Amino acid sequence: MIEGNLTLKKGNFELVSGAFTFPAQGVSVLFGRSGSGKSTLLRAITGLDADTRGQLTFKGETWQNQAWRLPTPQRDIGFVFQEAALFPHLSVRGNLNYALQRAPAAPADTLTKTAARLGIDALLDQTVTTLSGGERQRVAIARALLSQPRLLCMDEPLSALDWRAKAELLALIDGLAQETGLPVLYITHAPLEVERLASRVIFMADGRIERIETLRDALARPDSPLFDEEGPVSVLQGSLQTTDAHGLTAFGNETLQLRLSLPPGANPSASRLRVLARNVSLATVQPQGISILNQLPITIAALHPGAQGRFTVVCRLADGQQLLAEITAYSCQALALAPGMQAFALIKSVALME
Repeated sequence: MIEGNLTLKKGNFELVSGAFTFPAQGVSVLFGRSGSGKSTLLRAITGLDADTRGQLTFKGETWQNQAWRLPTPQRDIGFVFQEAALFPHLSVRGNLNYALQRAPAAPADTLTKTAARLGIDALLDQTVTTLSGGERQRVAIARALLSQPRLLCMDEPLSALDWRAKAELLALIDGLAQETGLPVLYITHAPLEVERLASRVIFMADGRIERIETLRDALARPDSPLFDEEGPVSVLQGSLQTTDAHGLTAFGNETLQLRLSLPPGANPSASRLRVLARNVSLATVQPQGISILNQLPITIAALHPGAQGRFTVVCRLADGQQLLAEITAYSCQALALAPGMQAFALIKSVALME
């Protein structure tokens, strides 16, 4: 667990976190508007600011109390910032060797394997000033991993990248978090990044932690801060499987199966599927003679009235996961929907492209 209660005053801004505790595993996302205190809390947790006061423990080890603080280098933290902060006078290999030489003994092929996993093995002898933004962040992530950290901290690492580089790195970070088992503290104000990566969300506002929720619970709230102009969103856990002769790709698990129509060159997350509630329709009986391929048996868990005569319907899938549907109040009444009712969720394959 990561447990603490920290304060930090910087100019006119004051962080007063309040008591917090969350698991030291998976990806914990610090989420909030600009100026909410996300980066300040990260600096307080990592010990980067000596003015931090309070208590902090990491997996039972004291990192700070009222009388003492463990220096940042001894906390074994890997950092990836918005700007890659690479050494410009060194090659990619030189930057990676710098981290490797300061870590405990590692197998001789560690650098080569890490570079290959990050997709930068062909760039090792280039100077970092010749790299694209996405390539620079891949090097920064590789350098952080080579330091053999106990905690990986990422402060808006994708904010300066174009959409294609963001999509590729989201899938990469998602995979690395699962493969390495490292706990990750990740800062963003972009809901899409939260939905793709988070195990839990630490909501922040005005220098305080407002609440800590699992991603599932955060998306279950009708007033979730994660919902933007696209409306309510579901995130389904599973894996990409085979693509059939018709170009449809299977996604899911032993219980849940969907078919997706992916665009050419798509590089979706291997473990999560993002579904807009507005793309989900409901039926009280399974339709026949219809082109919608994904027809999922569901149980109505809750109904939340919203704006403009709409309802958000919380549906429970056969594997226990949650799916949101957004329908009109008229349809809700006409179908006589109620909690506990059995029904079917309908999702077009062409609506599942992420």
